[in-house]
Amino acid sequence: MLGFITRPPHQLLCTGYRLLRTPVLCTQPRPRTMSSSTSWELPLVAVCQVTSTPNKQENFKTCAELVQEAARLGACLAFLPEAFDFIARNPAETLLLSEPLNGDLLGQYSQLARECGIWLSLGGFHERGQDWEQNQKIYNCHVLLNSKGSVVASYRKTHLCDVEIPGQGPMRESNYTKPGGTLEPPVKTPAGKVGLAICYDMRFPELSLKLAQAGAEILTYPSAFGSVTGPAHWELVSS
Repeated sequence: MLGFITRPPHQLLCTGYRLLRTPVLCTQPRPRTMSSSTSWELPLVAVCQVTSTPNKQENFKTCAELVQEAARLGACLAFLPEAFDFIARNPAETLLLSEPLNGDLLGQYSQLARECGIWLSLGGFHERGQDWEQNQKIYNCHVLLNSKGSVVASYRKTHLCDVEIPGQGPMRESNYTKPGGTLEPPVKTPAGKVGLAICYDMRFPELSLKLAQAGAEILTYPSAFGSVTGPAHWELVSS
């Protein structure tokens, strides 16, 4: 299982992980010796941690630098966190900054994937769906791009985070976000079959069980927990 948590800007990381499984290789295999037998190098994936701001172009610049570094190091798949596109100052600004999947911002990420020749897991995109004009609400959408820049899967978060935070008041994702209605089947990538989920979905084991039963080898929960909800929620659930 992979999980992602945002970090302060001065701690931007792009960490490579070798997946311990029989791989579908994303680069030319290089043999290596293990004990007395010959094996193959495992695929490399990158987990890119960022702290988003309301400035979408500055966020893209930061993410692009990490993706380029991941590609340079030989990663076949890079994971970006929930709200990689932006984190607004209030719900009204969130709605204002949101875009459809065929908008300019996702087009930039598609071009980035093509130029770097790398798959991208875009962990939580503020999406204006086809019903935007009717309800003025968005979706929290996990988008998977292949190395040609094409959208191969898009999962809309089904479990919205409505919580009371001591000392901070309520957080109501449902005030401006609609829940998705379906799960996406696991997607075959150069690193294995990836099951898509987002953040608060982690509290609902039926979702991960369903993905595992469908053949998922990697479960993803890209997250943007805060300083209060992170220690109180993520660290407990993921331990």
